[in-house]
Amino acid sequence: MTSMLKKMSDAGVSVWLDTLSRGRIKSGSLSELIRSHYVVGVTTNPTIFRNAMAHGVEYEAQMCELAVRGVSAEEAVRTVTATDVRDAADVLRPIYLASPAGQDGRVSIEVDPHMAHDTTATIAEARHLIWLVDRPNAYVKIPATEAGLPAITETIAQGISVNVTLIFSLARYRQVAEAYMAGLEKARAAGLDLAQISSVASFFVSRMDTEVDRRLDALGTLEATALRGRAAVANARLAYEAFEEVFSGERWNRLQRAGANKQRPLWASTGVKDKAYEATKYVSGLIAPETVDTMPEATLLAVESLEHSAVGDLRGTYDEARADLEAIERLGICYSEVVQQLEDEGVATFQESWDSLLTATEARLEACTRRLRTWS
Repeated sequence: MTSMLKKMSDAGVSVWLDTLSRGRIKSGSLSELIRSHYVVGVTTNPTIFRNAMAHGVEYEAQMCELAVRGVSAEEAVRTVTATDVRDAADVLRPIYLASPAGQDGRVSIEVDPHMAHDTTATIAEARHLIWLVDRPNAYVKIPATEAGLPAITETIAQGISVNVTLIFSLARYRQVAEAYMAGLEKARAAGLDLAQISSVASFFVSRMDTEVDRRLDALGTLEATALRGRAAVANARLAYEAFEEVFSGERWNRLQRAGANKQRPLWASTGVKDKAYEATKYVSGLIAPETVDTMPEATLLAVESLEHSAVGDLRGTYDEARADLEAIERLGICYSEVVQQLEDEGVATFQESWDSLLTATEARLEACTRRLRTWS
């Protein structure tokens, strides 16, 4: 029986894993998921690294080496996370080399989220991280804040491949696509090979339902209850409609003739937050060609178990999606307010995870220093 993940792959969906740790790399777990679950990429973020490094004994030796050098917690975090991304990129390199235009086999590393509202710092950080990782199949993750948009353009213009993260709104998605194409145009003018530049636009899914459902529940009407769990998938489907429009016009066609790669939509935050929903809700409803679906392992395994399920196609659902969002808006739930809140909360959450990671790293560096003093 053909697995759901295989069916998705055949339908043009790239399955990526939304987690990474040194233990997963060293144990062979990542390689096994690549072999058996059609995983062809990995995404990370500050929360993922905080959780990985909180208890991972695999980091101890490198931490103590860094302690000997007297590095700061900030430098230690960049070094350790870059090491994991580099090693994962090496595991995925055969997929990258075999993938059309090297669009899969990718691993992402995120800029310091405290730079989310600083364009210049974001560009500098992106350049540093891509140098530090030093692998052609690495993505630098840049948040889709207002300050992030010009940073995306300039980073792409310098030939650096980018995973644009924390996209919640349809308007911001279109701005991200515009920033990507503007970067490609600058890269072309500078004589760079556009075929070597790649990007994905990470559109966050489940968090939309979390916030909209909370507001619907507060209304407490039958009409509001009937709309629970409809906003997130509708929002993402309309983002795909925008993708089809943006990457089919004459401006894009000129870039494509010059060798440019489409900026594929990536469905992020695909794990369900509400236990009332099926574990595969944000995967099965968003299948379409030229997309990436990044999943935590629990969601990946839940999707794998759907052996008898048919693979749908989100194309043709746009009118229904628009109707759902319009119905929610008519109830007094403001779309623009919701998506801006989600962006602000997303940045704040990653900043908190980054700070927690720095605190934990500093504690581990100090512990290593104390042990070294004892031994000496």
